[in-house]
Amino acid sequence: MSELDRLVNACLMPGFTGTTVPGWVHEGLDGGLAGVCLYGQNLAGAADPDRVPALSGAVRGARPDALVALDEEGGDVTRLEYRTGSSQPGNLALGVLDDVEVTAAAAAAIGGALREAGVTVDLAPSVDVNSDSRNPVIGVRSFGGDPDLVSRHGAAWIRGLQSTGVAATAKHFPGHGATTVDSHLGLPVIDADEDTFRSRDLPPFAAAVAAGVRLVMTSHVVFTALDPQPATLSRRLLGDLLRGELGFTGVVVTDALDMAGVRAAHGIPGAAALSLAAGADLLLVGAEDGEQHCAAIRAAVADHVRAGLLPEARLHEAAERVADLRRELSARSAWDPVPVASDVGSRSARGALRLRSVLPLAGPALVVELRGETNMAVGDARWSLAEPLGELGRLHELVTVTAAGPPADDVLARAGTRPVVVAVRDAYRTPWQERWLRRAVERRPDTVTVALGMPDDLGLVNGPAVATHGASRACTRAAAEALSGR
Repeated sequence: MSELDRLVNACLMPGFTGTTVPGWVHEGLDGGLAGVCLYGQNLAGAADPDRVPALSGAVRGARPDALVALDEEGGDVTRLEYRTGSSQPGNLALGVLDDVEVTAAAAAAIGGALREAGVTVDLAPSVDVNSDSRNPVIGVRSFGGDPDLVSRHGAAWIRGLQSTGVAATAKHFPGHGATTVDSHLGLPVIDADEDTFRSRDLPPFAAAVAAGVRLVMTSHVVFTALDPQPATLSRRLLGDLLRGELGFTGVVVTDALDMAGVRAAHGIPGAAALSLAAGADLLLVGAEDGEQHCAAIRAAVADHVRAGLLPEARLHEAAERVADLRRELSARSAWDPVPVASDVGSRSARGALRLRSVLPLAGPALVVELRGETNMAVGDARWSLAEPLGELGRLHELVTVTAAGPPADDVLARAGTRPVVVAVRDAYRTPWQERWLRRAVERRPDTVTVALGMPDDLGLVNGPAVATHGASRACTRAAAEALSGR
């Protein structure tokens, strides 16, 4: 393997398919691969809670200082608790509670669990300011719509997580909260003027840098007032703004390069070479099997170096930053565990509940869960309101409803005089869910609506309602307790 190939490998963090670490990853680690990222697909169908430790152990057994990364935001986006739902409420609930010490404690609880599982890099927190309620991919992953609130909670989250020896990642620079397009599926464009951008989107990233965040993740988002290129490919945003103006000295990691936001125009290899030239250090290749993508990236980078489009010195700089992070995290693995209150998730989820005209259920209820499509960041992470209601003796029957039905009238006919509870996630952005919910409340005004996504759903209907500000296991348990009178 050439020196140039090893330099590129030092900047690569691919994913892989399947539920075991394939041979090509072991070979890649021998060839200098920076590490791997674990995705929901590696955990799908796993009842085994030790899946993440097994995967991280296989990676770090081959190379002890290899990076093992995943998205563990708490709340809706979880990998450690992918099959059960997260025991932490998530960012929006923490923002509603608005206690930075609780936020730091929740992040420390996540960090302790990650360390125990052998994970060294958490691709969290999202410090995007959720300024557009139509946003299809951020939503409850944001602490809220106020830049000051997001700044202080983002900084607290970073301090809490990094107190455990796990590196935090502020994402998605320079902001994904004002978008109405999911960058997994297309290229979002934000037309805000520079003053709006600087007062709304940028402050949480400045706060994250000041808090000592170890990584910053780029977004595949175009800010037209600053650069016609998406941030992942923008020298102005990554070099002039993030490095120069904000003074960030850590690792710049790309969002996944298999996402349409950059892949559609450049392909994965082309986007990789362009992002390195723009100032990225670590390339998150994506959730697909990375063996062929890594080979193609090495070839594309070599072509760009030969053509004078990517100075080899830039590769050395990127590789050394990643190597510094690996050395730091390898040394941190000897840190003593940070004591964390075991009930921080349940306490914060209860504190974030908002109730409207809710009385304890008179008896076991017919529970309806409206289930639409989730974004790719959430994946198939488990959520259920019926399960905790059943544990508390308040479940008569669960009816799962999709866009294909069954209709509200048919479901309500089964309820008879029993209480009816309807769980929704962002029905205000999902026309079929909104129609179903409106019809249910029209037929049964005493229907209890439980908004497990954005609280905007409660504006669709009158009557008793609960807003949890997330669908994690902590949030659904808190809602079930409130409905049970506990």
